[in-house]
Amino acid sequence: MADYLLRPTVLVPAVAVVAYLIHQLFFAGPRLPKLPIVGARNGDWFPFFQAMWRNTVNFKAAVHEADEKYRDQEALMPLIGNTSMVLLPRSQIQFVTDQPDSILNMHTAVIESLQVDYTCTDPYLVHNPVHHKLIATTLTNQIGNLVPDVAEETAWAFEQQWGNPAEYQEVCVYETLRKIVGCVTNRVFLGKPTCRDPALLVEGMGYAQDVPMTATVLRMVWKPVRPLVAWFLTIPIHLRTRRFEKIVMPEIEKRFADYEARRRDPENNKALGPERNDFLQWTIKQAKEMGDPYLWKPTTLAGRILLLNLAAIHTSSFTITSAILDLAASRKEYVDELRAEIEGVLAEHGGEWNKQALAKMQKLDSAMRESARLNSFVTIGLSRAVVAPDGLVTPSGVRIPRGARVSVPSYPVFHDSSIYPDTGEFKPFRFAEQRSDASIDYVRRAAKAFATTSTDFLAFGHGRNACPGRFFAANELKLMMAHLVLHYDIELGGERPRNSWFGLNRVPPLQATIRIKRREEAGGKVIL
Repeated sequence: MADYLLRPTVLVPAVAVVAYLIHQLFFAGPRLPKLPIVGARNGDWFPFFQAMWRNTVNFKAAVHEADEKYRDQEALMPLIGNTSMVLLPRSQIQFVTDQPDSILNMHTAVIESLQVDYTCTDPYLVHNPVHHKLIATTLTNQIGNLVPDVAEETAWAFEQQWGNPAEYQEVCVYETLRKIVGCVTNRVFLGKPTCRDPALLVEGMGYAQDVPMTATVLRMVWKPVRPLVAWFLTIPIHLRTRRFEKIVMPEIEKRFADYEARRRDPENNKALGPERNDFLQWTIKQAKEMGDPYLWKPTTLAGRILLLNLAAIHTSSFTITSAILDLAASRKEYVDELRAEIEGVLAEHGGEWNKQALAKMQKLDSAMRESARLNSFVTIGLSRAVVAPDGLVTPSGVRIPRGARVSVPSYPVFHDSSIYPDTGEFKPFRFAEQRSDASIDYVRRAAKAFATTSTDFLAFGHGRNACPGRFFAANELKLMMAHLVLHYDIELGGERPRNSWFGLNRVPPLQATIRIKRREEAGGKVIL
């Protein structure tokens, strides 16, 4: 037996595991305060590490345990790849959002979570996110002008993916909807016809999938050897980046030529036609105005568009997939009521899609918010890195050191019956009913809109660091759902498939299918 244990094939892995555990226990990360450990059990020899394993393989149980046992106090939430997480109680959600970036920093947490220095070909794009201002200001301000383009691309993309079946046919919801989301979103990022390039969608969707999965693996790798492991693991990501750049480069060069022609001869702008109104155009202008040659390098511009694909495609695809499955599994009267609202509002606006029409579709807005409540992939929210040299002192007096991560519960709040009665039921008009209640003041009613955040609704985050593109995303997703409701009959043929847990996140059933057929056109001007 002793000889067997001394064999290199047994001894080396054993020593490596022990060395890793010792490193994690004594040298890795900040010294955390003495707090209850979520997932620890009486009789554990190594409660922190045993809890780490339990929490990683069954995060749903960990979240429930944290909310049930430690609802009113801070607790350690150890996970493989993230051993320094402190879960704060619900009562401190607003406290977290009130902290300045010099104390709690979301950007630092994102960089670590996505392992940006390895997974991004040009990490400076993330370390210097000048595009965030364009998303928060220009994109939001241009929503009204972009609606016609989004409507046109939505109709075209559904035609490509779902067609016009006269009889019911089966489609995979997620697989088709992520391609629709990719087309529509890149219409706003890059314009037509580049947004319709199948190769562009393949690389954009692949990048959005590869980065988080690779980052998850890298966070589990011992830091001293992480650069070496990352060199191999990130090869597919860097290849995708190069292929994406090659696809968009002709459009970028064309835009630069147009920009310079307009700058040299402003009086001839009318002859050049209207200037493009999309993210690529805005970022070229921003780069020139900032005067930094790095910002207008074609690879820089392409890299920013690719990062936006990462941010937008997965989240929007999950959201619309869940909403469609919820609607298909619900009562037919709900679909009929949605159709009646959409047709009525469109009739009031001459059959044209616009921002005002979308804003009046409160039942549609409510259905999207209710589905996000039930299915949000955000199970713990407001993830922040403690960056203040002296750490963070919570309202209850606990000092959390620099380098630790804090988060707050989200999944348990979304499913709390004291906040959302009949919490396990999909009630699509839950929020529309609240918004139509005249006994409630206008501000509280408006707070029930899809894109509005609160301490009870963290699907888009909350506070000044809430998702900057949520207003555009909400309008885009509502328009997609409205198009589907108007032009297709859908049925599930059984119970709604259950969501799955992938690490910290919940994702919709990616292989779930529904049956669809084209219905008679009912109101609304559809551009194909």
